[in-house]
Amino acid sequence: MRDDRSSSFRDAPTDVETAHGVPDTAQTRSAAYRLAFTDEDFLFRKELRPVRLQLELLKPQMLLDEYGVESTVVLFGGARIPEPAKKDGAATKTLADLSHYYEEARRFAFLVTQEALETGGHNNIITTGGGPGVMEAGNRGAKEAGGISIGLNIVLPHEQAPNEYVTPDLSFNFHYFAIRKMHFLMRANAVCVFPGGFGTLDEMFESLTLIQTGRMKRVPFLLFGKDFWERIINWDALADAGTISQEDLDLFRFVETAEEAVALMANWEGAGEKRDEIPGR
Repeated sequence: MRDDRSSSFRDAPTDVETAHGVPDTAQTRSAAYRLAFTDEDFLFRKELRPVRLQLELLKPQMLLDEYGVESTVVLFGGARIPEPAKKDGAATKTLADLSHYYEEARRFAFLVTQEALETGGHNNIITTGGGPGVMEAGNRGAKEAGGISIGLNIVLPHEQAPNEYVTPDLSFNFHYFAIRKMHFLMRANAVCVFPGGFGTLDEMFESLTLIQTGRMKRVPFLLFGKDFWERIINWDALADAGTISQEDLDLFRFVETAEEAVALMANWEGAGEKRDEIPGR
């Protein structure tokens, strides 16, 4: 990672080292004397929230740029969906039945990464939330194909560590959900959603809303598992009620297999377009 040592001005890292060597006095021990950017107590003040937000936006952005990541394929899905070999330990029968989507996510990430490597390995980089379940499957498939993948973890009250398949240099951790969501979508060439819970639903609807309202370009938007999604969401009822437009149901497609998803991505009508007119507005 670059620093400012090439500048004609004295660089910050050198001043940090110099500041550690000053005489030990009441003045130098005071919190007021600390360099502002090394003072955690200062950086954690509520007035510094805008700075912390900016840092969380900038750090991944800069590192991804330096790594040469140009675009991504995002995988959302449940952290609790087990690998098929471990489905006997699932909390419910339904979770055990959904375990085959772990393999579909793994296979999908493998195929997408394999194709990306053929064109230089800078586009369509698999990106997940960095955790277990479907997220692990996505990062695992990318690694098995010989490529890199991104993990966007977030600090939660219960322990969550990055899965072992995320590329270490691209394993990020967030405090702010909002900034994490921005990084999911800023480079997205496609969004693929597997069965999941509140977090998956939140990510899915927020992404769909951005496309629906023209705030984000239209990209392939694939929901794995038609039966699951139609059981938990009555899509037609939303359109019948007029709370969404009939055209909004065309923003996504249901798929069952990795191969079907890859084929749809390659032939997605309207990809890259933005909606200038929002139905019903």
